[in-house]
Amino acid sequence: MPAPYTRLLGQGARSLWCWRGAPIRLAHALRVPSGDLGRLPGRLRAFVENGVRLCQPEKVHVCDGSEAENGAILGLLEDEGVIKQLDKYENCWLARTDPKDVARVESKTVIVTENQRDTVPIPAGGAKGQLGNWMSPKAFQEAVDGRFPGCMKGRTMYIIPYSMGPIGSPLSKIGVQLTDSPYVVASMRIMTRMGAPVLRALGEGEFVKCLHSVGRPLPLEEELVNNWPCNPEKTLIAHVPDRREIVSFGSGYGGNSLLGKKCFALRIASCIAKDEGWLAEHMLILGITNPEGRKRYVAAAFPSACGKTNLAMMNPTLAGWRVECVGDDIAWMKFDSEGRLRAINPENGFFGVAPGTSMKTNPNAMHTIQRNTLFTNVGETSEGGVYWEGIDQVLPPGTSVTSWLGQPWVPGAKEPCAHPNSRFCAPARQCPIMDPAWESPEGVPIDAIIFGGRRPQGVPLVYEAFNWRHGVFVGSAMRSESTAAAEHKGKVIMHDPFAMRPFFGYNFGRYLEHWLGMEERRGVHLPKIFHVNWFRKDMAGNFLWPGFGENSRVLDWIFRRVEGEESARVTPIGYVPQEGALNLQGLAKVDFQELFSLPKAFWEQEAREVRKYLTEQVNDDLPREVMRELEGLESRVKKM
Repeated sequence: MPAPYTRLLGQGARSLWCWRGAPIRLAHALRVPSGDLGRLPGRLRAFVENGVRLCQPEKVHVCDGSEAENGAILGLLEDEGVIKQLDKYENCWLARTDPKDVARVESKTVIVTENQRDTVPIPAGGAKGQLGNWMSPKAFQEAVDGRFPGCMKGRTMYIIPYSMGPIGSPLSKIGVQLTDSPYVVASMRIMTRMGAPVLRALGEGEFVKCLHSVGRPLPLEEELVNNWPCNPEKTLIAHVPDRREIVSFGSGYGGNSLLGKKCFALRIASCIAKDEGWLAEHMLILGITNPEGRKRYVAAAFPSACGKTNLAMMNPTLAGWRVECVGDDIAWMKFDSEGRLRAINPENGFFGVAPGTSMKTNPNAMHTIQRNTLFTNVGETSEGGVYWEGIDQVLPPGTSVTSWLGQPWVPGAKEPCAHPNSRFCAPARQCPIMDPAWESPEGVPIDAIIFGGRRPQGVPLVYEAFNWRHGVFVGSAMRSESTAAAEHKGKVIMHDPFAMRPFFGYNFGRYLEHWLGMEERRGVHLPKIFHVNWFRKDMAGNFLWPGFGENSRVLDWIFRRVEGEESARVTPIGYVPQEGALNLQGLAKVDFQELFSLPKAFWEQEAREVRKYLTEQVNDDLPREVMRELEGLESRVKKM
């Protein structure tokens, strides 16, 4: 290992990750009001002691995950003015962040490796890379030196042992996060299996090491906004894959501070998955049962705010069909001894986008969030309820609304009631349609993989890849309108391969090789791969497809294709349903021909855009197999 890695966290913590386990030396006596550092496993104790040396907290709290602890954390947050209780619901809370800390900050999210090409492809012609941000160990050390020494002064360091996936599952992994944010503690208790049971399962085993600070030591040098501690000017979210480490500074927002989520479950886990031969993906998992009682499981990748949660919690409109949710955001998938691809949801909760969620679009989500839920940056009604754009609820007479900015708000106001990326954080077990096997240690068997995104033009409602290799190309060519989950503004069509563009933990070209390599394994049963687009519009700007529960009609066709039904016709982009194969009974004003039309000019332009992106962005790391699939598409489109 190169020398810089022996002291990544700088002069202030020369051996933070070196497991020396030397006694803690501070300018003051360290208080440990909860837990016993002396009883922690040796590796964990060394990690904590070195973190304490670096960050200099006043107290250390070992989280046990109990109800009593959670009540105390929520009470502390309420006392500090970070959250307030929502009287309309049972144990529900509202947080309003600093308006500068509202989303993932992709521009300040980096992967640290000795060689740049291990993290990202080198773009052609000096173009700006779009597939992640690399940072050298030297630059990372300097960044840490300028942020972390003394960053927790006056605050409590919370030690959060957590399991991604059911505790003890062969597909699960353990992490430990050190943080000075009680908001993070409350959220991680919802989003992961957290506390004493994880410590017992860990023993002296390996764990992903996570260090997080809001970056506002006490006493404060300047006043907080909304009592929300953050340091946006110095925000940094860094991942060190070779050492299974995550370091986050300056943001309290979910994706930047709940390090078990995108940081661990996608960026670090994708690296672990490459090394160990499995897949860590930005995918929902659902089970679908047909009227005859046969059940299949599907994994589906969509960019943030493109309907993942709505699909995962769908109420099918087709009679006799049933959908059950395993997870709405992340899938870890591994082949079992019989060659079946099995998936777990590594999370324990839902961190869903609130705007657009309603009893019409996602009734199961609305039922889920009625209790034990932490809302962030939504509007608040005078009766102690929540409100946001698209909630589709008429306000009772005399009810007033306060916006996410804490200002009076009325329907029709210029500014939104809720931030576009406002969230609900709710326990998965509360969802009325959780699959009985959602916590199965061995995972559920995946029969189909679906890619999708927001495409207003040209892309049909559903098509099936010709084969696995073509399906990998389809995933690599995904494009979608940008979302509010990151700092991008405005509706532009962005490339988002595999819906993983912001979440790759290593070079995308090698990621494609990893996916292609699944086909070469002996004795495996590869899922069929599909692409869907619920968002196509007509010339007047109206959606061509009603979506939501009607999407079960598309799942019905996918189900039948998985079972071998001959109900597709060949097109230049893949297999689409034959006319009459998609059950449209009872649907008015659905134009099948327009839904599945393939305008030649559109697809010529699409192929040009995909070629430019892959050859420019992936450049020399683009696998030959993917280039051949692109050439095949170009040839077929030319003959249209």
